[in-house]
Amino acid sequence: MIRKPFTMKNIFFTLATVLGLIIHCEGQGIVQSVSPDINLPSPKDTTLTNELSNPQPAGNNIFDINYKQKKIRDVPWFVERFKLSAGVFFPSASSHISVGNNSGSIGTDIDFENDLGFNKSSSSFYADLQWRASSLSRFDLSYYGLNRSSNYTLQKDIMFGDNTYNVNATVNAFFNTNIYRFSYGYAIFSKPTWEAGLLFGAHIVRFNVGLSANSNGNTVAVSNDFGFTAPLPDFGVWGGVTLGPKWALNGEFDYLALTVDGITGKILAYNFSATFKPFKNLSFAAGYTGLNFTVNAVRDRLDGHLKWGYNGPTITAAFSFGHKAWE
Repeated sequence: MIRKPFTMKNIFFTLATVLGLIIHCEGQGIVQSVSPDINLPSPKDTTLTNELSNPQPAGNNIFDINYKQKKIRDVPWFVERFKLSAGVFFPSASSHISVGNNSGSIGTDIDFENDLGFNKSSSSFYADLQWRASSLSRFDLSYYGLNRSSNYTLQKDIMFGDNTYNVNATVNAFFNTNIYRFSYGYAIFSKPTWEAGLLFGAHIVRFNVGLSANSNGNTVAVSNDFGFTAPLPDFGVWGGVTLGPKWALNGEFDYLALTVDGITGKILAYNFSATFKPFKNLSFAAGYTGLNFTVNAVRDRLDGHLKWGYNGPTITAAFSFGHKAWE
């Protein structure tokens, strides 16, 4: 038998035949895979003809063998893209401060509530902005502000800074604190109904305290104030769990002791709250918050030791918005 030499025409015909068989087999496989669950249209049905003449985007066509369903990450309902919260903080304050000088004078340990007549209970404005860069990462920027003052007749001698305030003297005192907090948290565990993770950040504390006394009620005889601004880094844990489609519990705990720029500080902060979400973009929370600081600082020839804390209930409202990229 004489073997005919291969030509371009023969090669083309062979490739076309093989390609035709592959297409035929693929088509048969698709039809078999969908035939148990799908009633294929009759020749009179023009639906399939219309679909083939107007192909749908990839992912909507059952004949698209490369289609892969988009994976949706299931997270707790309180995980929002952006959340803006504002509310009121009702702390019970405890303030112990002593301010001496560098010449060796040791300041009196002053209990501002008992020695200077400060109210133990007060109220403070609270605000927080949270951004979820992803379903696992969160950034928070928070603010607390608390300004307190009193006018009080001393029951004992008090040495504060460079001056001594004698018993029975009438003094004006103030204690102002502004706290800015920035943190980043990452969810180590993320489930459909709960999450938990680690965070690190810093409380930027602006603090100012002062005393002044009048002589004969007219002229200022003595006056001192002591203040500083310090970043106090902290590390902590956080988490939350849903109790249903509208209720959830959330919590956070932070702690660190560190020396920064000549200021030795220790911070212990926590927050626990119950959240109720009656509307799609609006929720309400009630909880308990604690901010406790211990600071040793030297400023302008004055040596201060401060220990103060604000612990009490909080009530906030939160508005959530933004597209959730993980859905």
